[in-house]
Order: sequence, then C-alpha cells, then structure tokens
Amino acid sequence: MKLNALYLLAGLLLAGCAKQPVERPTALVIPPQPQKLLVEAPKGIYGGYIHDSASIYGVDENLVKAIIQVESGYNPSVVSKSNAIGLMQLKASTAGRDAYRLKGRYGQPSARDLKDPATNIDLGTAYISILQRQLAGIKNPETLRYATAVAYVNGAGALLRSFSSDRDYAISKINQLTPEEFSRHIQEKHPQPQAPRYLWKVKNAYLAMR
Repeated sequence: MKLNALYLLAGLLLAGCAKQPVERPTALVIPPQPQKLLVEAPKGIYGGYIHDSASIYGVDENLVKAIIQVESGYNPSVVSKSNAIGLMQLKASTAGRDAYRLKGRYGQPSARDLKDPATNIDLGTAYISILQRQLAGIKNPETLRYATAVAYVNGAGALLRSFSSDRDYAISKINQLTPEEFSRHIQEKHPQPQAPRYLWKVKNAYLAMR
C-alpha cells in the first residue's frame, strides 16, 4: 500500500514537471547596421554650357544655375505668358537684343534660337554680365549677387532708383548696407512685389548648390 502511494506521488511530480515551460536561451538578435549611401551629385546635361558661358563672361557659375532653376526648373521648352523663352526665360526683344549687342550682333534671337539650350544659356549669361556692368561699384560680392538677381527680374534701373535717382549715390548707399540689410531694403522699398520673392528663391537655390 505504501509502495503504491509512492508510485502515485512520483507520477504526480513527473506530470507537474512536464507541464512547466522549458526555458530556452534567447538568441541574441543584432539589428542590421544602416548602410551609408554614397550619392554623387549629377553634373547635369547643361553643366558644360553653363561652365563655358560663365567663364567667357566672367559670371558666377552657381548664380547662372540658380537663375535657371528658378526661371524654368531646367526645362528648355518653357514659354511664359509674356513670351519669355527657354531655360533662362529670355525675351528676344529685351534681354535677347541686349545680349546680341554685347556680342556685336545685329537684331535679336528667334524663338527657335532661345529654345536651344546652348544658345539660351550663352545669351542669358551674357545678359547677366550686362547687368553686373550696370551695377558696377557694388563692393560686397554677396550684395552684388543679390542685386544681380533683382536686376534680372526687374531691371537694374528699377533697383537703383529704389535707392536714389542718382546712380552713383544709389551705389554709395548700397555699399553702406550689409547683404541682409540690402535684402530688407528690397523687401520694403522695391516697387515691384515680385522682386523680394524672386530674390528669396534665387538665394535659396544658390545656397543649395554650395
């Protein structure tokens, strides 16, 4: 009788042990390490044209790129409502004619000419160089870049007249300002409302390329 009781007790103990979960060692999981992505900035299909034109006319290459980005988003077939054409949104009868004159040519480019990327970039960069000659005397390179952007959209004359009707005095007043103060003046004093917006866009596009 006592032996049977011992067998019964042993059976109960074994059954209890069988129901207990078996603890297994937890596998060490190592999260995958993030891979470094090496992204090479593309030169762009128009990079050669921009570089060559900037070198010929002595213009900041990144400024040309920033203006193209803002004007057309690098779409050579864009034509605006005011008939500004191509990458740098040139009007044949104004900027196009001025650029032709600088190059010693008569007349103005055709719409077909301005839709050609190489021609458009060449004439647009030539026009930037014309504006910078009109703004000659501005000493701070950053302020000159800002002034060139504003002049590109609304003309150098409108920009200078927002300081003074006398060109030399206007240049003198500009030279008394920091680039930030110049930007504030454009925001508050320029007669054309698109001027400060355009300057802001060109500044951001330029900084994104540095």
